[in-house]
Amino acid sequence: MAKQPNGASAGGRAALAAAWQVFRKELRDALRDRRTLLMVVLSSVALGPVLLVALSVLVADLEARAEAREVFVAGIEHAPTLRNFIERQAWTIQPPPPDYESALARRSFGHPVLMVPEGFERDLADGLAPKLLLVTASANSRAEAAAGAVTRLMQGFAQEQASLRLVMRGVPPNLLQVVQVNEQDLANPQARAGQFTRLLPFFVLMAVLYGALHAALDTTAGERERGSLEPLLMAPLPRGAIVVGKWGAVAVMGMLVAVVSCFSFLPGQWLLRSETLAAMFQFGLREALLFLALLLPLAALLAALLMAVAIRCRSFKEAQANTTAVLLAVSLMPMFTAFNQGGEQPWHLWLPALAQITLMQRVLEGEAFGAADLLLPMAVAAALSALCLAYVARQLRAAALR
Repeated sequence: MAKQPNGASAGGRAALAAAWQVFRKELRDALRDRRTLLMVVLSSVALGPVLLVALSVLVADLEARAEAREVFVAGIEHAPTLRNFIERQAWTIQPPPPDYESALARRSFGHPVLMVPEGFERDLADGLAPKLLLVTASANSRAEAAAGAVTRLMQGFAQEQASLRLVMRGVPPNLLQVVQVNEQDLANPQARAGQFTRLLPFFVLMAVLYGALHAALDTTAGERERGSLEPLLMAPLPRGAIVVGKWGAVAVMGMLVAVVSCFSFLPGQWLLRSETLAAMFQFGLREALLFLALLLPLAALLAALLMAVAIRCRSFKEAQANTTAVLLAVSLMPMFTAFNQGGEQPWHLWLPALAQITLMQRVLEGEAFGAADLLLPMAVAAALSALCLAYVARQLRAAALR
């Protein structure tokens, strides 16, 4: 009876040693492909700075447009009163280009155009309501964003004229202001920055996926195509040790990309061109570690899933074609958050990739989440990884019998 635990312990140590041997061999092969490794690592290093620079350029452009306070008006010569009001509000009046309608439709011109009719001043003096036309294009995001500011400017002009007419008739203007509405913004600076940084978790997740992709295909379908898988299966090694060793090497590649991508955001913040975004976007060591706590289990799951898909393929190209479905599914999973207008749902944390996107967005917005929120995606990733690895072991066992 005393010998059984020793035998079981010796068998376990032998299996671990075999898994370690396979792991070292597969990791060495993965690192030997310097061109692919260099492309993956460099893209991960550049991911944070490039994304942050692109976001800061966008925010800086929005800030510059807001500070410019320019309004493009056609026919302003017909409305000296309107010109006086606009200039008193510290806005600059600019003439629109001759082909502004086609330019707005082509999205080469990013400002709405205010059209003033010839009889504007006469109607205003007669107490009538002159009709203004604001020309924009809903498909032109820049023009559509600026249209709201121009509309509010015209509303201010209408309110001023209405108040002057009441004063001339001896009526206090405040009689028409029955209600005063004040706004209270409950979002903290990090939550406001999160509106601009929603794409960051998605790109980090895709970087992890592509980091594990090549290694997963090479260690399964690639070895089968080269004829090196069958000799490995003929070796006196447990099937489980072979699977765990291969999976460990693939998972390490994905985890390496996760580490490099997350920590690239730390120096990437130095490149922010927008002072507003730099003040709101706070990504420090705590946020990087939380990102890693979410991404490392997902990297392990993606490694197992890609191996499970590729193990049935007989060539590298066939495996690439089959794993396209995995790439598409992972890339579409975060779209739930974009199309779901009801906010975050409890079932989001049960779906891999979607759970990580959801929780990483919470990290960026500075929202707290408990240990249960963190452990649930980990448990799901562990369970699915075990299922995928069991399937890979079954396929290897069947391949050995042939």
